[in-house]
Amino acid sequence: MYASTKSVSSGSAVTVAIDLAKDVFELAFGNADFRIVERKRLSRAAFAGCLSNRAPLDVVMEACGSAHHWARVFVRVGHRVRLLPAQYARAYVHRNKTDRADAAGLLEAARCGAIRPVPIKSALQQGTQGLHRVREFHKAQRTAAINLARGLLREFGIAIPLGAAKVRPAVLAALEAADNELPMALRHALAAVLDEIQSCEKAMAAIEQALTEIARNDIRCLRLMQAGGVGLLTATAMSAGLGDLARFPSGRHLASALGLTPRAYSSGNTRKLGRIGKQGDVYVRTLLIHGARSNLLQAALRRKRGQPLDRTQQWALALAEKKGHNKAAVALANKTARRLWAAEHHGASFNPDHVSRRSAA
Repeated sequence: MYASTKSVSSGSAVTVAIDLAKDVFELAFGNADFRIVERKRLSRAAFAGCLSNRAPLDVVMEACGSAHHWARVFVRVGHRVRLLPAQYARAYVHRNKTDRADAAGLLEAARCGAIRPVPIKSALQQGTQGLHRVREFHKAQRTAAINLARGLLREFGIAIPLGAAKVRPAVLAALEAADNELPMALRHALAAVLDEIQSCEKAMAAIEQALTEIARNDIRCLRLMQAGGVGLLTATAMSAGLGDLARFPSGRHLASALGLTPRAYSSGNTRKLGRIGKQGDVYVRTLLIHGARSNLLQAALRRKRGQPLDRTQQWALALAEKKGHNKAAVALANKTARRLWAAEHHGASFNPDHVSRRSAA
């Protein structure tokens, strides 16, 4: 349907900016000065082989849906690919948003050296992320089914205890009891809901087993799981979503990429820090914070029992007493991310008792 080609000006193309889509792809070819010399608007079938017979180009795309797939395709045929964060490339689009304007904006954004490209994910990394997405889907389905059972039984005066593990025994007891007002048709429907909950739990367990096999063969995951509050889910999600942590210039850059650093509102001599930025991968940040909560609760339990604490746990508990549990959990997640970066950067094992020492200038 779409296979138009239009030359705009003379010059040899060395860069191509591609506005990705489901069916129609817009391409803008730029010369050494990043001036557009050619445009193409292609259908999906034509786009698949559009760069196969061309000299090596610098391919620029937004890091959006299907971008990593096309990046791997273009790398295999000899092109150099850069994936730019969509939120930064958007600032270079002038006036109205169109496919042509998006492609031209990407070409302009390619000139900015301050924009760090997104690493191209391998098929295994995307597959691991896909497993996490499917597990979250089953978890949401299980939660919805549990809430449905709770709500329906509450209408008949039957209260289900808190905790997902207590739902099935309590619902089965209510279905088998003859002294409640549950209609027989609803009993059969709730039995089907219980089967749905069990099916979701089996699917989640199967995915966790697959993630265990992936982590067993991934050295990076094994290193990440040495840290307190970092388990199977967090380690595999970080390894697949972030890749090599040492690619970040510092631990603060990693924490900032995860949205764990405070927003800055500064001008002149006035410097104000607000809440955390909440940018980057929401899923990984959530896992890190949940892991920090678990680590903090474990530290409190160890202190109550009189068991020894490491330096990180002592620091977290002192901060919790001063700032509260929630802020301490986020701060501990921030510290964990920074220390994970340091362990990757220096090729060392995670040490909760490590003390940073700056060399004298």
